[in-house]
Amino acid sequence: MKFSINRTELANALSIVLKGVSTRSTLPVLSGILIEAAGDKIVLQATDLELSIQYSVAALVEEEGRTVVPGKLFSEIVKNLPDAAVHVEATDEQAFVTCDTSSFSIRALNAEDFPGFPRVDVHQKIEIPFHQFSTMVKRVSRVVSKDESRAILTGVLITLEAGVLRMVATDSYRLAITDAPLPNSSADEFHAVISGSFLSEIASLPKTESPVSDNQIVVTCEDTVFINRRIEGNFPNYKQLLPDGYATRATIEVDKLVASVRRASLLGSTSSPVRFDLNNASQTVQISAASQDVGSAQEIISCAIEGEDVEIAFNYAYVLDGLGSIATDEVYLEVQSALKPGIFRALEPENFLYLVMPVRIS
Repeated sequence: MKFSINRTELANALSIVLKGVSTRSTLPVLSGILIEAAGDKIVLQATDLELSIQYSVAALVEEEGRTVVPGKLFSEIVKNLPDAAVHVEATDEQAFVTCDTSSFSIRALNAEDFPGFPRVDVHQKIEIPFHQFSTMVKRVSRVVSKDESRAILTGVLITLEAGVLRMVATDSYRLAITDAPLPNSSADEFHAVISGSFLSEIASLPKTESPVSDNQIVVTCEDTVFINRRIEGNFPNYKQLLPDGYATRATIEVDKLVASVRRASLLGSTSSPVRFDLNNASQTVQISAASQDVGSAQEIISCAIEGEDVEIAFNYAYVLDGLGSIATDEVYLEVQSALKPGIFRALEPENFLYLVMPVRIS
């Protein structure tokens, strides 16, 4: 195998494929990247047997063939090469990399031992503009659970109903929902729970105008194909957590609220969270926190309030996570009572809801 390619393009390809390289497998070949040169392109593949990634990039192929190179080492070499054409030549046992005056020789692995790229029969398919997909994933991914003992909560529920694409994530302490219209989708309905970390990897790809095609567990974006296992199990019935209405609603400027919660959190902790005291008469919300061994902090923000006076407390980190996903200048805070979940809701035209379980006020 022998080919030449622009260093920047090769480095970009490797940065994407490297996400699929196994770091814990006992099979040495899974720590490598399969490179196949044919025609006028090279195809790079990586897998940890759960996540598989394939990336195609144009190259000047002088001699067709395939090899497996150590993924992390090869990526680091290319990343540190001068900005010039990279020449790669491989035999059964060695791969040679030259660029300008630099040259490397690294041990190659047997390409025959590398697992074949999965083939999946597509039953449902949806397409969504990459920017929209990326925005939706970033809004809900903060809420995905890290607890592997409840695998279903490490995923994001993706549904398509009546032309509306919805992503839902929860860690049982908070819940994030974001919707986007998808009226021209070829699929009537779609329902899958997909790994949150997998979706985040796709959302972090370089920005592109191309749509993302999500075929249950196959995601295609331009020249990249991702395949990941679908999470089996029943996603929690999140709809039963959503209240029909509210007793109190405050309309608050997002920037002021974020700054106030951050300042109050300096004196708070998970055992003494940030309190929200909503007062209709004064049309204000008081943000406060106290720690017995440190001190206390209070801050008052003017806002528009409708409904009853109420005091409710939240974990400040959860609040900041939710507010960080809101793109509008103002946010609705909707409360039923001190013991029921509070909802932070973006104003139109954004369609984002963030539910947070309250902390009992002593």
